[in-house]
Amino acid sequence: MTTVSTPASTTDPAVPVGHGLSVAVLCLGGLIAALTQTFVIPLQGELPVLLSTSAANASWVITATLLAGAVAMPIAGSLGDLFGKQRVLFVSALILLVGSLVAALSDSLLPMLAGRTLQGVSMGFIPVAISLIRDIVPPARTGTAIAAVSATLGVGGAIGLPLSAWIADSYDFHALFWVSTVLAAVTALAVAVVIPHVQPARRGRLDLVGALGLAVGLVAVLVAVTKGREWGWDTARPWTFIAVGLVVLLAWGRYELSHPAPLCDLRVTARRPVLLTNLAAVAIGFGMMGQAIIVPQLLQLPELTGYGLGQSLLAAGLWMAPGGLVMMAFAPVSSTLMTRYGARVTLALGAAVLGSGYLVAVAFHGAPWQLLVVSCVTSAGVGIGYAAMPALIMASVPVTESGAAVGVNSLMRSVGTTTASAVMASVLAASLTDFHGFPVPSEGAMELGFLIGAGAAFLGVVLTLLIPRRTVA
Repeated sequence: MTTVSTPASTTDPAVPVGHGLSVAVLCLGGLIAALTQTFVIPLQGELPVLLSTSAANASWVITATLLAGAVAMPIAGSLGDLFGKQRVLFVSALILLVGSLVAALSDSLLPMLAGRTLQGVSMGFIPVAISLIRDIVPPARTGTAIAAVSATLGVGGAIGLPLSAWIADSYDFHALFWVSTVLAAVTALAVAVVIPHVQPARRGRLDLVGALGLAVGLVAVLVAVTKGREWGWDTARPWTFIAVGLVVLLAWGRYELSHPAPLCDLRVTARRPVLLTNLAAVAIGFGMMGQAIIVPQLLQLPELTGYGLGQSLLAAGLWMAPGGLVMMAFAPVSSTLMTRYGARVTLALGAAVLGSGYLVAVAFHGAPWQLLVVSCVTSAGVGIGYAAMPALIMASVPVTESGAAVGVNSLMRSVGTTTASAVMASVLAASLTDFHGFPVPSEGAMELGFLIGAGAAFLGVVLTLLIPRRTVA
């Protein structure tokens, strides 16, 4: 059986009064973990040559990272509750270090996949960092700290594209991973020196069967979602993966409900505030990823298409990079909104801003500066919403389950972004126009993608407003 111990509060002598540096380190770690997720995107077209493999095999270099991150987040959250969040943060940073080093030394597919998978596992750093804030930051500053760490998920992705494009253009592609190796080493050292160790909220053993079941079920479903278009939705292969994944997840859920110390307490997850927040996370995660797929394509398509803007990969990344800064800038705004109106209203407002950005994009996408405005508006909405989600979750779960609950919420965001990638790719591929013998997505397909993104964001508004007021901070 799991025994519960009282978590350290901000008055615990083990927790330093000066919490600002700790929050800065948590932001740094989250930023670097998120940054590495987008590092290889500029190399997608060159990976088959660089790794001496086929294009289909090379695509796993990106897919493996996304899958590993999705699985790692809820498991890392549960580990933080059991063994101490500082320890899990340190191990996550070390995993990022090892993964980056393996990738930096790789010239073939298998070691690169191993390195990129380890980099994906390091994404467990972010939900654990968010859940730790409640233990080490005074209540008056918790909202701002949560908002800042949550924003790193989007900021890292936003600045990762232009940074990696510049490094890849200027140096050998291995330089990307040497840079992440150094950054991971700095993060691990900072976590070891700065982040305080708070006694675990509960005691017990990791539910290994639960962790394995969750991993198998999630991977099967997410592989089908990410590879479905490539395999063909009219074939049995993706549907077989989905069916197997769902069966495993149903069996996993039954096992977790009967386990005395489950990986995830599904009874807590099924509470209406938690469930609705997680469903909203899927919708908002979908909305966030949609524009990240469409806007770069609009920026990079040739001007002769009549709607493309003819920007280079580096230039497209630079046009989108301010969105990441806007996301971080809205962290204190989100905190103020949560203090004044509550996390529920703040999350709904963030989703509404995100959806409004998409509606602007439908009408105004004829110049790079217009897409810059769209990126900034949608990023502001994501920044507000991503900060409010963990606050809603932690206000609705016991302290003993905070890490696992935030991890599940992060997983739901990942499910949203992964689904968006598949849906947007299918939408763009369904309406192609010929450009000098090369098929490119039509302008109508781009606009339809924006409308779908808006619909997902406004669905997030509806789901959030259904959360009971009395149960949230």
